[in-house]
Amino acid sequence: MKQEEATGEKIISQINGPVTTIILNRPEYRNALDQDGSEQLKKHLQEFENNSTQKVAVLTGSGGYFCAGADLKETSKRVDYKAWAGHPDGPLHKPLSKPVIAAVAGHAVAGGLGIALYCDIRIAEEDAIFGVFCRRWGVPMSDGTPTRLPRIIGRGPAMDMMLSGEPVTATRAMEIGLVTRITPKGGAREAAEKLALQIAAYPPIAMLSDRDAIYSQDGITEAEALAEEWRSAQEAQAKEAQVGAARFAEGHGRHGSFE
Repeated sequence: MKQEEATGEKIISQINGPVTTIILNRPEYRNALDQDGSEQLKKHLQEFENNSTQKVAVLTGSGGYFCAGADLKETSKRVDYKAWAGHPDGPLHKPLSKPVIAAVAGHAVAGGLGIALYCDIRIAEEDAIFGVFCRRWGVPMSDGTPTRLPRIIGRGPAMDMMLSGEPVTATRAMEIGLVTRITPKGGAREAAEKLALQIAAYPPIAMLSDRDAIYSQDGITEAEALAEEWRSAQEAQAKEAQVGAARFAEGHGRHGSFE
């Protein structure tokens, strides 16, 4: 276990330049979150959201695990468990205004799958496992999974995962679009942080407006989505596009270079 992960805190945030890495830190429970942990997660996400110097977050887990979901031992003893997504005060209720990348090691199952789905991009290690494992215990997915999973991978694969509860390997997750990048074991966090730094270096207005356009097109017609895409692009067009085009004309970033 890394030194910074041996603090006793259920959630840890680390800042590296414009990137915040948020770490779920209950490895003895495979990073399952109790109510206190979920409230701490909300606090750390909001601190990232409200910090204007921070551009991209990485969400990961300690001890070689991502998250095994809600702490069912606690759930079995309380009826007032706060739904992570459906409840207005849940940590996954509302997407942030800035990108979040999931770095998945080990299991991202039950509520852990919901946490991964909350992120914009999911990077998984080659032995990572996804699944609705709480299907066996009669615990509903009130973490955003029933809403977000079909929007990401389509209704058919989502229904298979939701009803069967069977494990989904990293390779299968890549095939159905649940993850977009796979790393060797132990490499997800480093890959996610590298990508986060790359994204954070881009002109922010255009990047965020394009991100917003992707989210806003859900559930509206193509004509409405194109109108929203155009509307979202206006600020970037006025403030960034001409400057960026001038840099290209000067020879920067040609031939596919992202340096």
